Amino acid sequence: MSSSTLESSSAVELKDTLKPPKKPSAKLPWLLLAPSLLVLAIMVGYPLVNLFIMSFQKYERAQLMGVPAEWVGFQNYTDTLTDPVFWTVLARSFAFMVVCVFLTMAIGILLALLMMRLNKFFRLLVSVGLLLAWAMPALAAVIVWGWIFDTQYGIVNNVLTKITGDNWMGHSWLINPLMFYIVAMLVIVWQSVPFVAFTMYAGLTQVPGEVLEAASLDGATPAQRFRLIMVPYVRSIIVVLIILSIIWDLRVFTQIFVLQGIGGIAEKTNTIGVYIYQMGMAQGHYGAASAIAVILVFIMMGISYYYVRQTVKEEQL
Repeated sequence: MSSSTLESSSAVELKDTLKPPKKPSAKLPWLLLAPSLLVLAIMVGYPLVNLFIMSFQKYERAQLMGVPAEWVGFQNYTDTLTDPVFWTVLARSFAFMVVCVFLTMAIGILLALLMMRLNKFFRLLVSVGLLLAWAMPALAAVIVWGWIFDTQYGIVNNVLTKITGDNWMGHSWLINPLMFYIVAMLVIVWQSVPFVAFTMYAGLTQVPGEVLEAASLDGATPAQRFRLIMVPYVRSIIVVLIILSIIWDLRVFTQIFVLQGIGGIAEKTNTIGVYIYQMGMAQGHYGAASAIAVILVFIMMGISYYYVRQTVKEEQL
């Protein structure tokens, strides 16, 4: 083979090597996402659209039997926003949510820091305990906690009777709204802490050890190392956890509803999730309940806006 032929073949090979790779089709990502988007559209989108439509209708029990619904425009929203009971329940829900989120984040972060200092055996032991609390269904957890604070046979009353010498048997912890929310808070925080602890532990283990060691050599205290080094590394994780906790605790339903059945007074202990259920399923005002639910959706979207905005900014950098 002549040298010119070799040179031409080498040039062709070099040209093929330097040729930029083919760009993937712009339709491929959408094709891959199509099954998930279809499931979301059916499971979330369709009910949400129906909910929005019902919020503009007078939808009562008669409409369930096939009677055409009457369009009332913004009447359901007007009635809701001018109802003092709605604002009382919403304020109560926000106050309860703030306390639950604060305790969940504080205890979860402390447990994550503890797990970083424990040896393998005790870290496994703590992890198993957290998983057991996390895996327990909410209904089962409320029943167990309700039994602990039971009026006649509760462990708390029995222990207090033995410690103080007074007869606590027969004392109702759920009849008082403040104590009702303390018990509900114990149930919710107890089941929410594991998720925060595991997530924070996973994030904190990614903080470079040499940076922490250098800070320690410079005389930084453990609190300063956590505040000035660890927190900046896991700030995005903390923001996500706070937003998720806010959403979960604001729309909490099972724990409050079951505890009300055990011994709480519904009118004094309703949160927004239970209030929507009572307005819709119990009283049959499905249009009004839909309007309240739509308002709650917009509130949650407003809470999530900060995180979405920060995420978009980070992706643009």
